[in-house]
Amino acid sequence: MLIRTQKNCLLCGTNTGEDFCAACYRDLPQLPVNHCPVCLWPVPTGEICGNCLKKPPAFTRTLAALRYTFPADALIHALKYQTNLAIAPVLAKLFIARLKTLEKMPDIIVPMPLHPIRLRERGFNQAMEISRTIAKQTGIALLPDSCSRVKHTPPQTGLPWKERQKNIRRAFSCKMDVAGKHVAIVDDVMTTGTTLNELAKVLRRQGASEISNWVIARTLPEKNHSESFTF
Repeated sequence: MLIRTQKNCLLCGTNTGEDFCAACYRDLPQLPVNHCPVCLWPVPTGEICGNCLKKPPAFTRTLAALRYTFPADALIHALKYQTNLAIAPVLAKLFIARLKTLEKMPDIIVPMPLHPIRLRERGFNQAMEISRTIAKQTGIALLPDSCSRVKHTPPQTGLPWKERQKNIRRAFSCKMDVAGKHVAIVDDVMTTGTTLNELAKVLRRQGASEISNWVIARTLPEKNHSESFTF
């Protein structure tokens, strides 16, 4: 059940004063305990994985609230495709709970931009909706119009893994000076990391010293690492 009510758990409908009942909250899909701090890929030691060492992405690290599987995927779909905007702050609060692991917060938040055509079709930017709550709760400056998506591309999810990098190349523009700044890019889902990496490249060219991916959920497909990433 994904309809937001004041007293019911979002997932099972049990009467509760919280977003989730204790049982549903406990069963939310978690990331592996040991994972690469840069891309979140599972590794036995929790150190930077071989792929990120061999071909470092433009971003510095990634932080996610959940693993992208049921029911996290259903919640995100309800926000993204069913216009259930009440779920955005719920997802944001799940992410904010992860921030206690950080020693230092970023300077600014940049929501993953949508192309104007996609924005008109959907009516809102889910990354922006999530970012509002994160910025409000953390006090970090939110810069919603700092970067733009200038290339209208097919959804990455509809493309073969190796085609995603080509699809998203030169898709973003950013005229803002972020010299010496630590930037957090907020998005709903990280799959291959290709889109996040392309925006991070643009922010690097604008002078960003650090770039963190802040995502609600991380997809961990049953593929080997070299096939999954195309930085």
